[in-house]
Amino acid sequence: MRSSAVPRTALMEHPVSNTLPMALRVYRGLSSAAAPFAPAVIRQRLKRGKEDPARIDERRGLSHDLRPQGPLIWIHGASVGEVLAAAALIERLRARNLRILITSGTVTSAAIVAKRFPADVIHQYVPYDSPRFVERFLDHWRPSLALFIESDLWPNLILAGAARRLPMVVINGRMSPRSFPRWRRMSGTISALLGRFDICLAQSKADAERFAALGSRNVVTTGNLKLDVPAPPADPAKLERLRSVTRGRPMIVAASTHPGEDEILIATHQTLSGFFPSLLTVIVPRHPNRGPGIANLVVASGLHVGLRSRDELPMAATDIYVADTMGELGLFYRLAPIVFMGGSLVAHGGQNPIEAVKLGAAIVHGPHVFNFGDVYEALDSAGGAWVADGRETLVRQFGQLLAEPDARHAVATSGGQVVAQLGGALGRTLAALEPYLLQVQLEMGASIA
Repeated sequence: MRSSAVPRTALMEHPVSNTLPMALRVYRGLSSAAAPFAPAVIRQRLKRGKEDPARIDERRGLSHDLRPQGPLIWIHGASVGEVLAAAALIERLRARNLRILITSGTVTSAAIVAKRFPADVIHQYVPYDSPRFVERFLDHWRPSLALFIESDLWPNLILAGAARRLPMVVINGRMSPRSFPRWRRMSGTISALLGRFDICLAQSKADAERFAALGSRNVVTTGNLKLDVPAPPADPAKLERLRSVTRGRPMIVAASTHPGEDEILIATHQTLSGFFPSLLTVIVPRHPNRGPGIANLVVASGLHVGLRSRDELPMAATDIYVADTMGELGLFYRLAPIVFMGGSLVAHGGQNPIEAVKLGAAIVHGPHVFNFGDVYEALDSAGGAWVADGRETLVRQFGQLLAEPDARHAVATSGGQVVAQLGGALGRTLAALEPYLLQVQLEMGASIA
């Protein structure tokens, strides 16, 4: 579905408060009343390692950073995957001398921004969705354009932006088959939110149809920005060190695993090691704090384990190496020719396979991949990835890929071709954003003059 994308020059003619569905009015009242309890919420999250103690003020809309002069493009994403999806877009926006503010909600995403993005890209934690905190945030940063990645839609944040006539765009929009029915049952609520965006740039035709059905006024299918993200970097010295201690060993990387998968992968390793005695399996948990728990599972199974967070390296006796650190998947994708993508043997929905494909890995995944359904469907259809439904299938497929270099090469080559063919979302996204960017730059010129 498509409609012309022209920046708004005026807000909808009605006051926000008088036109909200009852559910949103109740939400606004409750979220406002809950503001005094924010310190208690923050304390609990601090105990669980889900907040940065040095930056808790940001959750209340306060910042110790100064707003830069001139136009400011605000990009919001929920966590690591969404933030990284915008990497190439951010690079192109910076090339136009536009300053960037990124907001996200997780400690891990903040660490990734610090590690992977230029120093002039500002990161802030998104404020808790209370009207008071949101107003403080917008008063301080005064963004010129807001880009919301995928579908992390906070009602007060959206309503306050619309009230300020802030142009807002959904980019890389995704509405999963699981989320869509839930939102349909709250059609008035979601329509009131999506209707305040100027345009929705959707990942796929199916996503576009769902957004339109839920009330998005202008919907354009631009593709998945994650397909255009460059391969993750790797520290050359660390990579060479790992290669030197693993040289000659057959290797499998299990990337971004979730609870319930590690046990299956450990059992798979035990079976495969009877055929490949020097096999090394690297488990990279989606959440690094699970590393010690996974190590305990390995020890309980009678295998030898190494833990990267303890600065241990995979030695000759190491059976399973737990890489429980942040931002090092680029190392392990380059190290191993076979990658299992986690979150897919359990009903999480699968993790992003694109970076591993771009670095030449043969991909194996479980059946639960609805988070990246279109990508996995294309990969599977072309032979660019293999599907395993459990331990027995994993043993069979890993065994074949380990024993047959030609099969491994065929999967990796087909996967690379699929990802290349599906690319192009960055260019289409920039084309759709061009009217908004031109307006921002015209305002920048006028302010300088």
